[in-house]
Amino acid sequence: MSETSAVREHLARQFDSQRVVFWHDPDGEYAGDLHALGLDGVETVRVENNEYAVKNRLLHDAPKTKFLVYRAGSVPTGVSNWLLDLELAYGVFTADRTSLMQQDLALTADGIDEVVRVHEKFFRAAKRVQSLKALLDPDDDADKLRAKMLAVLLGQREHSLLELMRALLIENAAGGDAKYRALVDHGLDEFHWKGAAAIYGYTAQSPSVDDFALWVFRQAIDGFKSDRPSALRNIQLDFASLRNDRRSTVALTALARRAALDLDYVSRIENATFRDLAGNDLFEEVERKIISDLARAVAERTVTARDVSDVIRSRQSSIWVDGYRMLYAAIGSASELLSELTSLKLTVSSFDEGLDRYRREWFRVDQLYRQFVFAARTAEHSGPLEALRAEVEKFYANKFLYELGNAWQQQVDATDRWRSAVLRPQTAFYAEHVAPIIRDGRKKAVVIISDALRYEVAEELGTRIRQEDRFDATLDAVLGVLPSYTQLGMAALLPHKMIGHSKAGDPVLVDGQRSDGTANRNKVLGAVDGKAIQAEDVLSLSRDELRELYTQHQVLYVYHDRIDATGDKARTERQVFEAADDALRELVDLVKRLTNANATNILITADHGFLFQDTALTDSFYLSTLPQGDDVIVTNRRYVLGRGLKDDPAFRTFAPEQLGLDSDLQVQIPKSIHRLRLPGAGSRFVHGGAALQEIVVPVLTINKKRKSDTRLVNVEVLPESDKITTGQLVVKLFQSEPVSEKVQPRVVRAGLYVGESLISNEPELTFGQESTDKRDRYQSAHMLLSQDANEFNNRAVEFRLEERIPNTNQWRVYAKAMYTLKRSFASDFDF
Repeated sequence: MSETSAVREHLARQFDSQRVVFWHDPDGEYAGDLHALGLDGVETVRVENNEYAVKNRLLHDAPKTKFLVYRAGSVPTGVSNWLLDLELAYGVFTADRTSLMQQDLALTADGIDEVVRVHEKFFRAAKRVQSLKALLDPDDDADKLRAKMLAVLLGQREHSLLELMRALLIENAAGGDAKYRALVDHGLDEFHWKGAAAIYGYTAQSPSVDDFALWVFRQAIDGFKSDRPSALRNIQLDFASLRNDRRSTVALTALARRAALDLDYVSRIENATFRDLAGNDLFEEVERKIISDLARAVAERTVTARDVSDVIRSRQSSIWVDGYRMLYAAIGSASELLSELTSLKLTVSSFDEGLDRYRREWFRVDQLYRQFVFAARTAEHSGPLEALRAEVEKFYANKFLYELGNAWQQQVDATDRWRSAVLRPQTAFYAEHVAPIIRDGRKKAVVIISDALRYEVAEELGTRIRQEDRFDATLDAVLGVLPSYTQLGMAALLPHKMIGHSKAGDPVLVDGQRSDGTANRNKVLGAVDGKAIQAEDVLSLSRDELRELYTQHQVLYVYHDRIDATGDKARTERQVFEAADDALRELVDLVKRLTNANATNILITADHGFLFQDTALTDSFYLSTLPQGDDVIVTNRRYVLGRGLKDDPAFRTFAPEQLGLDSDLQVQIPKSIHRLRLPGAGSRFVHGGAALQEIVVPVLTINKKRKSDTRLVNVEVLPESDKITTGQLVVKLFQSEPVSEKVQPRVVRAGLYVGESLISNEPELTFGQESTDKRDRYQSAHMLLSQDANEFNNRAVEFRLEERIPNTNQWRVYAKAMYTLKRSFASDFDF
C-alpha cells in the first residue's frame, strides 16, 4: 500500500465521524499529492496566511460541507494560531507512520507510539497488521500489544506466555527455528524472555528455547522448588499443561528424551526401586526402569500379585505408557499366573471332577499363559521379559501342563466309556442346543463354529461380548469327541443320529453321508432347513443381503477358521496366540453383523481345543515308541486310527463303541500331553488327544437385549473441608462400585473454577478399579492454584469433575463441590 493510499484510508475513516479534519504536514511532504487523495464529498482548503478566511468558510459560508484543512510548514503556537479553537474541537491529523499506525490500531494507552516506532519492521506488512488488529482490545497497553505481536509472529490466536512458549517448544522439538528467528528479526525476543523471567523465574545470560527446555526439566526433576513461590506455581501449572495437552504432548516427549540424555537421568534413578518411581512419569527412562525391575521382581517372587497390579494401574496415566502397554500386560499376566501356580493343587479324584474343575478354575492358567505370551511376543521391546519368560515357560510346562496331564490321564485310563455326568457330549450339541430353539418354527438359530476355539479363549470372548451394550453371553461346555480333531468335531456338531469314520478314516460320515466341506455340510443341514456358510462370506455381505440369507433358513451354520489355520502349520504355529486375538475381534464383529441382520439366538462353539507351549519341546514330551498294529490307517501327533492296534503303555486305546463312533477303527491317544514325533510337523500346537485343553469344548450362548445395559462407573466427590486456605487443595474422590463387564471405566478431568475462569491445573483421572474392596477405589485430585487465583480471594470456588462428550472434543460437568477461597496470598506469592 502506498503512503498516499494509507493517508487516504485514515482520512476517510475520520470523515465518517466528523465534518472537518485538520492536517498538519510540517515538512510539506504531501503538498503535491492533495489532488490525488480523491476524497468524495470533501473540499480541500490550504492554510496559507488566510486563517480568518478559512474559519469564515468553515463556519458561515458552508456550515454543512466536509473540509480537509491542510497546513504545511510550522504552526503558530498559542493565541497566534487563529484556528486553535477549531483544531482543539476537531483534533489534528498527522501523517507520520507512527501516528498513522497508532490511529489505525485504535489504542490510546501510554507507550503505544514507542512500540510502533521501535518495531517499525513488524508494522510494514499490511497482512501482519490485519492479523494483529483482530486480536486487539481497545484498552490494551504496550505490554499486551507486544505479547499479541508475538502471537501473530508465532501463528497463535492466544497471547499468554503458556501459548507462546508452547508454539516455540513445538517448533524446537521438530528441529526448526523459523518462528523464533522471526521474534529476533522483529526485536521481540528480549520482551519474550523478560516475560519468562517475570512469570516463570527463568533467567539466563543468553536465553534460548533450547536452554529454556532444559531448565524446565531441571525444575521438574527438583520438584519445582524455588525462592519465588509464584514463579514455581506458574511454571509447574504450565509445564503440566504442555505435557498433557494433545497439541504439545508429542513435542514435550521429544524434548524429554533430549533432556534425559543431556542430564544423564538414567544415572539419577539407577538405585531407585519401582516403588520409589511409581508416581513419576517425567522421562521415558522411568517407564523402562519400572518395567525392568518389576519383571525381575515377578520372576524372583519378591513382589505380590496385588502389588504388581497396583503398580501397573498407577502407570496407566503415564504419558509414556502407550509404548509399553503390552509389556505391562505381560508382566501382569505373568504375575497372576505364577501366583496361581504356586498354590495350585492339581489333584483329580474323578473323571467328572477333572472336567468340572477345568471349566471353573484351571482354564484360567491357560488363559493367563496365552495372554502373557501374546503380550510378550507383540511388545515392541521384549528384552526386559527374558528372565520372566523363562520362569513362566518352566512353571507352565512342568508345573501345570505336565502335572495336570499326568493327574488327568489316570482318570482317562480308568474310564471305559467316553462320557460324563457334568458335561453333555459334543455329539448332542444340535439336539440339545439348536433343536429346542427352532422346534416350533417361529425362531431361528445361528451357530458359529470357530475352529480350535479353546475354552479359555471362548471365556474371554464372552467377557468381550458382555462389555458391548445390550449384549449378554453365557458360557457352557460339552465333552469333545475323541480324537479331538477337526473332521470328527465338525461332524459331531451337525444334526445326526450316528457319526463314524469312513474306511480310510476320513472323511467322517454323518448318518452315512460325507461331512467334509461346505457342500456336504449343506446336504446334511438341508434336512433341517439349514445353510452352511464361511465366515468370510458373511463378512462380505451387505446388511440387506445378510438379512435375506437369514430369513431364508431356520438354521445358519457359520464356519470360522483363524486359530487352527495358523496353529496347524509348522511355520506359523508360534503365532497361534496372535491368531486367537484376531479371532476374538472377528467373532465379536460377526456377532454384531448377525444381530444387525435380526439374528437373536446365536451360539458359538468349536470342534476341539488345543495344547500349546511357546518354547521348543524337550525330548521328554515325545513318545519314544511308534504305534503298532495290523492296519495303522492314520498317524497324527496326538492320535492314531487303525485296526488291530497293539496295546502299549504309552497309549490309551479305545474301541469305536467306547467313543460312541459308528466304525470299525480303533483310536489310540498318546498319554498325558505327549506327542508322536513326525517329520515336517509342528510340535508346539497340537490337538487330537484327551487333554482337558483339547476336549473341554465351549458353547457360548449370545442374546441381544432391547434396552441399553452398559454404563460408566459412578464417581463421588468427598470434600474434607469447604475452604481453600493454601495454594494447594487435595480432593478425595471415590469410585462407588467396581468396574465390571457392564459397568465401564470413567475418565474425568478436575479443575477449580470461579464462574468460567479456571484458576488451577486440570489433572485427568481414570476410574477403572475392579476391586470389591472399597479401600482400593479411592483416588485424590491434587489441585494447584494458579496466580490468577489472587483475584478471587473470599469468593466461592467450584471444584468440577468434567467428562468428554462422546465423539467430540467438548467436555461437560459430571460432578462438583463448592469451596470458599480464604487464604493469605502473601504466604504463597511474592507480588
